[in-house]
Amino acid sequence: MSTPRPARPTIAIYPGTFDPITFGHIDIIQRGLNLFDKVIVTVAINPSKSPLFSLEERMEMIRKSFDNEGDRVEVDSASGLLVEYAVKRNATAIIRGLRAVSDFDYEFQLALMNRKLERQVDSIFLMPGLRWIFISSSIIRDAARHGGNVDDMVPAHVHDMLKRKFPR
Repeated sequence: MSTPRPARPTIAIYPGTFDPITFGHIDIIQRGLNLFDKVIVTVAINPSKSPLFSLEERMEMIRKSFDNEGDRVEVDSASGLLVEYAVKRNATAIIRGLRAVSDFDYEFQLALMNRKLERQVDSIFLMPGLRWIFISSSIIRDAARHGGNVDDMVPAHVHDMLKRKFPR
């Protein structure tokens, strides 16, 4: 008879650039909270990208979006191999959002590589609700840049920051 392992909190990493965070991201994080005790929203540091918002601005937008979750949502940043970061943070899973079938091929290859590098960390694919399936940070930025109204696709504090970046 095996000895039961002591219960430990389940932790998942949800990586992305979040430039800016959208209601689609928020939906994925909330779905993750239904599966895990804690979700660490990890802002990826990618020197080859030129984000609209600074790392600090993106992290603050995410924090404000989850003020009511206490310590169940943590915001952090990371560079390098995500699976190494996940192991360091005692995470058992990496959450990836899928909006369309076209996302799956790349995400599947990434999940297989992560699995090869670290067998103890699983990839979990979640789809946002149908209401958010079409939005992405880049679409939001482009619409806001050209004066489009995106207030129903991002939290109010994010919408305010977009208006400051793209005054009309």
